[in-house]
Amino acid sequence: MGGLFVEQLFRAPWHFMSWTLIVVFSICVHEYAHARAALWRGDDTAAARGHLTLNPLAQMGWLSLAALLILGFAWGAVPVRPERFRRREDAALVAFSGPAANLLLCIAAAVGYGLSLRFGAAAGPAAFFTMAARANAVLFVLNLLPAPMLDGWSVFALFLPAMEDWRSRYEPTLSWIAMLLIFATPLSDVVWSAGDGLAGAFLRAAV
Repeated sequence: MGGLFVEQLFRAPWHFMSWTLIVVFSICVHEYAHARAALWRGDDTAAARGHLTLNPLAQMGWLSLAALLILGFAWGAVPVRPERFRRREDAALVAFSGPAANLLLCIAAAVGYGLSLRFGAAAGPAAFFTMAARANAVLFVLNLLPAPMLDGWSVFALFLPAMEDWRSRYEPTLSWIAMLLIFATPLSDVVWSAGDGLAGAFLRAAV
């Protein structure tokens, strides 16, 4: 469907409210996982700035929330100081914790979907859990792409240390290139298809 996402509030209010709730909760859990993992590995920056919370205002901010309501997508961020980590691989661990949280939410949603079918619930819960599983699977795949503004960059940098030097030198350029590739090429369809396939596998297993 074309147009702005906010139009769904009038065309399909259930879809609008469900997607908004799922994305907000999923991003907040993602960022909370980053903050908790960073604290565990020796960096309390995010914790000190109030990111050990599921509060959307702390994890996303007004601009991201507005973008979600109007356009249908959003983002979050927590401050991290890698120099405080105990080991070099901690940066990759902290980066991976966010997508891992989304993967766990995907699995939990699939379980909810299976239970809703097993106990004969109305169609609404099954549809909600399906949407939640797919949204979190897409977030998992998207965030593991090796782009400077995504978690995948720090994860892959564990195996290719030169990537951190590239980010410090070329991050603005690399970020713009990544944004164009993700949103202006068929790569976005690949991400959605991969997320859909991953969620579908969990949903089928739950049944």
